[in-house]
Amino acid sequence: MSKKAIVSVTNDLYTDRRVDKICHFLNENGYKVLLVGRKKKDSPNLEKRVYKTKRLRLFFEKGALFYAEYNLRLFFFLLFKKTSLLVANDLDTLLANYIASKIKKSTLVYDSHELFTEVPELVNRPIIRAIWKSIERFIFPKLKKVYTVNQSIADIYSKEYKVNVKVVRNIAEKWNPEKIQSKKELGIPEDKKIIILQGAGINIDRGAEEAVEAMQKIDAYLLIVGDGDVVPTLKNQVKKLNLSQKVLFFGKKPYHTMMNYTYHADIGLTLDKDTNLNYKYSLPNKVFDYMHAGTAIVATNIKEVRKIIENHQIGEIIENFNTENLTLTLNHLLKDERRLSQYKENCKKASLIENWEQEKEVLKSIYSKIEK
Repeated sequence: MSKKAIVSVTNDLYTDRRVDKICHFLNENGYKVLLVGRKKKDSPNLEKRVYKTKRLRLFFEKGALFYAEYNLRLFFFLLFKKTSLLVANDLDTLLANYIASKIKKSTLVYDSHELFTEVPELVNRPIIRAIWKSIERFIFPKLKKVYTVNQSIADIYSKEYKVNVKVVRNIAEKWNPEKIQSKKELGIPEDKKIIILQGAGINIDRGAEEAVEAMQKIDAYLLIVGDGDVVPTLKNQVKKLNLSQKVLFFGKKPYHTMMNYTYHADIGLTLDKDTNLNYKYSLPNKVFDYMHAGTAIVATNIKEVRKIIENHQIGEIIENFNTENLTLTLNHLLKDERRLSQYKENCKKASLIENWEQEKEVLKSIYSKIEK
């Protein structure tokens, strides 16, 4: 009899690479996997996967009512599904999973992608933040199997809740595509250097506005591949600054398509600001995507990101982040062909060390003792 696992998230399943990799890992290790998320009005159709998916249709798409409705719907969904393993991704799915696991006596594994209660969307909303924090304080100390995205976040959770938190980073798989689409096929200009900002969370305090503003004095193209809260603002900013020919928006793309854009880029940006603890201790998966595509990196001075870039010599760190310093850093690197080429070559070497094939060994120690 096959083991069954239900993995749950609050997104629409389209671009969450971390969760997709976890589902593949479970599938490879004998689990029949069902990934549960939500269906939004504008959600694209999903490509066929080796595991099953379910997207819940909800009345509300954002705000407190969305989270309340989703957790209620998710709880009843989990309650009546036969499974030995529940995997909750982030705090916004944890309550439903925790209660269901207690009733069903299923094993619960918690994958925390970030310091959820420290995201900028909550920091300035003390009442809402307090509600999420109370849920975290109630459940977290009772958890037996927890992992998160880097050591800094693991240390914070371990210290606060006295729980052993393991680390499974958002590292890309070895990227060996059978075919790479050309710039022409992707609609990318071919006459200048390319800078890319990618991600499913292009939100406030992630440096996107400064990146657009910097393009006024940079002889290159900026590709924004992904989506997020500030994208509408960025599009207005581009129009206001007359940068429509230099800053190009491509929206959300499936991972392997997105990586084609990244492959053609000379520089990849990761510009989180340390305005909140969540970003201060972040390690975005785009860092590893850039590495695996052979794209040099320009980053803000974020502890975990700096560690990767300096260890492998794959890019530049901006010590004091603002538009002026970003512009200077990008222009110097774009003009220094030798240094740019060396960073790209170092990315290829680093990808042989920093890859999902190595990282998922940690998962084996987490999931190995779960019974059917």
